[in-house]
Amino acid sequence: MHKHLAIMFGALWLASCAVGPNYHKPEVPVAQKFEGAGQTYDTGDVAVAQFWTQFNDETLNGLVKDALLANHDLRIALARFSEARAARGESKFDLAPTITASGGYTEQLLPRDEAAAIPGGVRNSKLYDAGFDAVWELDFFGQIRRNIEARTADAQSAEAALRDAQVIVTAEVARTYFELRGQQSQLDVARRNVENQRASLNLTTARLDAGRGTEFDTSRAQAQLSSTLATIAPLEAAVARSIHRLSVLTGREPTALTTPLSSTQPLPPLPQVIAVGNPADLLRRRPDIEASERALAADTARIGVAVADLFPHVTFTGSVGYAAGKSDALGDAGTGTRLIAPGISWAAFDIGRVRTQIAGARARADGSLAVYEQTVLRALEETEDALVTHARSRERLEHVADSARASGVAATLARARFDGGIVDFLEVLDAERTQLEAEDQLAQSRTDTATSLIAVYKALGGGWQQAPLPRSTPVAAATPTSR
Repeated sequence: MHKHLAIMFGALWLASCAVGPNYHKPEVPVAQKFEGAGQTYDTGDVAVAQFWTQFNDETLNGLVKDALLANHDLRIALARFSEARAARGESKFDLAPTITASGGYTEQLLPRDEAAAIPGGVRNSKLYDAGFDAVWELDFFGQIRRNIEARTADAQSAEAALRDAQVIVTAEVARTYFELRGQQSQLDVARRNVENQRASLNLTTARLDAGRGTEFDTSRAQAQLSSTLATIAPLEAAVARSIHRLSVLTGREPTALTTPLSSTQPLPPLPQVIAVGNPADLLRRRPDIEASERALAADTARIGVAVADLFPHVTFTGSVGYAAGKSDALGDAGTGTRLIAPGISWAAFDIGRVRTQIAGARARADGSLAVYEQTVLRALEETEDALVTHARSRERLEHVADSARASGVAATLARARFDGGIVDFLEVLDAERTQLEAEDQLAQSRTDTATSLIAVYKALGGGWQQAPLPRSTPVAAATPTSR
């Protein structure tokens, strides 16, 4: 009795063991706050998840919604996640016996001489059989459980990769949308200046015809007009490219959004204070860090899968069924069959190969650890860079706005002085050229400030929380909601 109990408890103990290292999430020390966070940022609050809603732009909201549902990169990431989840489900079946049903029919014709040597001398024989086969490997050393652990971590890593793809896509949609509005603003500035410069050219031409102007003034006015006209075509091309990019990001063909997005709209106002949290929040929030950490967990579990090959594998093979010479006799008394075949296999003379595989598994885990630590450092670097860039962009915007206001006043005064005969037309042209450059820089600076804010949200890992999973088929080529 005691012997049987000892054997039973020993088997249970072995079944509860799993060879190989147990995984523990690495501890990464981080600073208490971001060094680049200043008055623009609130380090006490966590970053806004659906950051694009802060701009109160219905067109942008519609584009992001469509992209989250129909973007092809997200559909690819979803397919990989579904595949990883299915692989995890498949691995769990290895804990139970594999049972299959089989049935067959065999007809055999023997040579006459061979049949004569058999009692009864039957040359033609038939055999019908049906039954169930089972194979079961006992997981004494945890190889199957370690494999399930690895597959589970793979699925979690794939899910985090999907969320990271959502961060990237939402940020790219918002950045491209702001670039589009900025390009349209620059184009509007250029076109307004073309109208003003064409009026100046007409004025100088009229003065030349009336004998009160010079050909020099006319030539300079024509040169400035032509220079401004030359900037329009590249801006129009940039606008078209941004619209094409937004169309593809939302799962549509490139020209699908040309009509709804062609009308010029101003850049939405930016929030004055931005919640960024702290570095510890960042490590918990960024899905690329989670994906890397889960990949490390999977590779650590696979060390145990490799180590288990150092120990014997215990397998039970069995079958039950019926076999008879006639199909209607299956199940009758005397037709039953049964097979029970326990077995042990062990790489006794191939241990060197197993140890080499273990070394390879440990090396992969070491590499995954380095990747995880590198991912954390790059995330911190990206965030610090984004915070500093956006803060400096805001400062630059203030100076550029002052320059644009001052150049506008100067251009107005130069025109008045010219009309009063105080200065020549060259001063007017120079003031208008300076005004054009300042207004163009202002439009570009507003765009840079807005896109740098998107970079902050992307670095903080915003955009995936509460985001819907993409559809298996793309959204129809409909127009987004516009203001």
